[in-house]
Amino acid sequence: MTLREELTQRVGKGHLSYSSLKYAQGDMRKWELYMRGELKKDSEALTFGTLYDMLLFERDRAMQTYEVIDEAKLTKDIKSAKPKLTKQYKEKLADLKLKAETSGKVLCSLDDWNQACDMIRRLDACGLRQSHLTGKYQVKFDTEVDGVPLKGFLDCLGDDFITDSKSCRDISKFQYDVKSWDYDIQAYIYTTVFGIKDFYWVAQEKTYPFYPALVKCSEKTLFSGEMKYHDALERITDWLKTEQDAALDYAEFEC
Repeated sequence: MTLREELTQRVGKGHLSYSSLKYAQGDMRKWELYMRGELKKDSEALTFGTLYDMLLFERDRAMQTYEVIDEAKLTKDIKSAKPKLTKQYKEKLADLKLKAETSGKVLCSLDDWNQACDMIRRLDACGLRQSHLTGKYQVKFDTEVDGVPLKGFLDCLGDDFITDSKSCRDISKFQYDVKSWDYDIQAYIYTTVFGIKDFYWVAQEKTYPFYPALVKCSEKTLFSGEMKYHDALERITDWLKTEQDAALDYAEFEC
């Protein structure tokens, strides 16, 4: 039985991705829930990141997908020092949400929309958008590498480089984010699948004035991603072979 078949039989999803391999480094129960589509992750950072990426790479799609909440319009006729706490405001917002759901739209705040647009304008102004965020966008892949089924998509595929867009709190700490969020696994997978050596992150702070940075993935970081990839893959294959209950998994270390 192939790994794709084993995964499909055990967890219902026949491929691995950056996210699934990231989870496999920790609690295997969390990995199992992710693979089954039962791990719900929703946060303000994730929501904003989705908006930002879509505006950056697929602006037309973003215009069709999002409905911007006009707070001034919602509070215009409400006579209260705190209009958002009133029943009238809540009813208007609920009505707006219902209309958005009916029309297949996603609501976002005007502040988030403006912030994402301002961040993109900064990338235009410094030239990073023209130099390292150009090429084919949101490129999907579904392939096998040495018998391992891998699926995902990358932000930007240039002629001889790959670029991933990341928003962050502090540019000076982004090098630590790469390790703590396992962006190195992502870099290893993408460069391996597409056979391209040069991988970059265009990182950008989410606070004004939205300081951007071009960060090249080093050989050392790629090697770190490769080691993490194989460690995660080993944990997954061991779990599949033993057929153990993922809930029995626990960490063990000395400190």
